[in-house]
Order: sequence, then structure tokens, then C-alpha cells
Amino acid sequence: MNIANPKVDWFFDKDGQWKEAFAKLRELAMDSGLTDELKWGHPCYTLKGKNVFLMHGFNDYCALLFHKGALLKDDHGILVQQTANVQSARQIRFTSLKEIVKLAPVLRSYMQEAITVEKAGLKVALKETKEFDIPEEFAAKLKAMPALKKAFQALTPGRQRGYLLHFASAKQVKTREARIEKHIERILEGKGIDD
Repeated sequence: MNIANPKVDWFFDKDGQWKEAFAKLRELAMDSGLTDELKWGHPCYTLKGKNVFLMHGFNDYCALLFHKGALLKDDHGILVQQTANVQSARQIRFTSLKEIVKLAPVLRSYMQEAITVEKAGLKVALKETKEFDIPEEFAAKLKAMPALKKAFQALTPGRQRGYLLHFASAKQVKTREARIEKHIERILEGKGIDD
């Protein structure tokens, strides 16, 4: 068992609806032999600096998120793909401490499988940016504004995908156009949607 990282303790010390659940998940995570770190404000468990899984909470559930969860076998059918656009990560969701206690042996096996995947250096085959649909409103704007097209092409693939997914998720033309207009300046500045 590893020693808990004091820099992560504040997360587990704060009061909240998932406090007991997070404590149990941390206990299981520490038994896995991974390093206890804090990333994105959440406990993250790493192997030689590589993210293996993290825990986070929402209103209706708390979860273990496996960064390469798409590569896990999921023999128990408990992994959840958060949205259709999430390519690699998968969650196991919990609504009570009781669920975590009951699933503890299964959770340990999923953690060990995730460690094996990381040790093997396996990678999820991600969809390339060019495979994402470009909403016609954005394609028209890129054609009309060469500087925008150049700036968009200079963005990292992840930032490009972020914009494409955000624009495409709007159901109405008017909303897509408004989103595009709102973000033109950010794209020209070389910023991603969340920068």
C-alpha cells in the first residue's frame, strides 16, 4: 500500500455528499500501488507520471474515471462512456458507499487491468480531427475569412475538435452561427474553447 499524498488530503477532508464514498475509493486506489496525485482539482492515480484513473463527483453520482477505459474488457458491464464524443475515458458510477463496498473486488480488478494497460503502453486509437464533421456554417465562415481558416488550422488538434464539437452540438442554425461568431476572436488569438 502506498502512502497518501498530503497535497491530496484536502480533497478528502472537505465535507460533501460523497466524502465517505471518496474515502473508500481512495483506500482501494492506494492499495493498487499507484501514486496519489491531484490533477484538475481531483485525486488522480498515476504510474510513472501517466494518468491511470481519477475520481470525481457530480450531483447524482461519484465516479472512477479510467483514462484508457475504452481498452478495458468490462467483464461486468459497468463502464460508462460519458458522452458520444468521449473516445478514450470510461467511468464507473456510484450512488452510494454501499455500492462501492459491494463492488470492491471488481473495482480492484478493473484498477489492476488499467495498470496492465498502462504498463503495456497501449493507446486508444483516437478519431483524427479531419474525421470530425465541420458544420456548414463554420465551413462557410472559414472560406469567407482566410485569416480565421489559417488560425483554426494552427490550433492543436484537441482545440480544433473542441470547437467542432461545440459548434456541431447546436441543433439550430441560428445557435450554431451565434456560437461561431462568439468564438471567432478566440480562434484568431490561438485559444481553445476552454482557454
